Amino acid sequence: MAISVKLEVFEGPLDLLLHLIEKNKVDIYDIPIVMITDQYLEYVSEMQKRDMDVMSEFLVMAATLLRIKSKMLLPKDDSEEEEEEDDPRRELVERLLEYKMYKYASFELKDRQVDAGKVFYKEATIPAEVRDYDEGVDYDELLSEVTLSRLQEIFDQVMQRQEDKIDPIRSKFGEIEKEEVNIEDQMIHVEEYAMLHRRFKFRQLLEEKKGKSYLIVTFMSVLELMKTGILKIAQDTLFGEIEIEYQKKAS
Repeated sequence: MAISVKLEVFEGPLDLLLHLIEKNKVDIYDIPIVMITDQYLEYVSEMQKRDMDVMSEFLVMAATLLRIKSKMLLPKDDSEEEEEEDDPRRELVERLLEYKMYKYASFELKDRQVDAGKVFYKEATIPAEVRDYDEGVDYDELLSEVTLSRLQEIFDQVMQRQEDKIDPIRSKFGEIEKEEVNIEDQMIHVEEYAMLHRRFKFRQLLEEKKGKSYLIVTFMSVLELMKTGILKIAQDTLFGEIEIEYQKKAS
């Protein structure tokens, strides 16, 4: 009883060759021509001979493979010092690479065709009265009253609005410089001042300089000197003048 064998359908001899190369996992640039030729002839012999036009293409490729195989098997003459001849497989490799490129491109186009078949587009539903609406602006009429003097007036109004946005007070502020006041140096200064004046008011210390940082550091210096017993502070009334008196250090 004959065993029926189901053969894969190939689009041509190059498709069959590419299948054999991928099946055997060989390098397309270094085709083992003997093995591939034997497998190719085996496939061709098992094909049903219904369409002779198709079979003729496979037979032509079989002849090409046999010719390449024979050239590869012929011994080389080492005595002749000539340039190395071209690889007999080169032309076949170029044809296979070109076929492979177009084959995979066809797969990509087919996938895009399938994806495009899943896309649905909504037809335009804009009402005719909206689609055909024409505003009909008459630019001559629109610009009929525009003159150079009118444009100048508009420009002046815009510039005036920009000036009105400027803060008249903050815009005149200059750069704010940070006051560098060191508490150790200020303590020395306050002590020297106290030794010279003996008894004075806190307000007098602030006559030389003004500024929040200077006031705070001076006040802290006075407190530190008071803690060490160098200065004595008194205030007769609430929010009254702060009286400072210099005292000699204890020996």
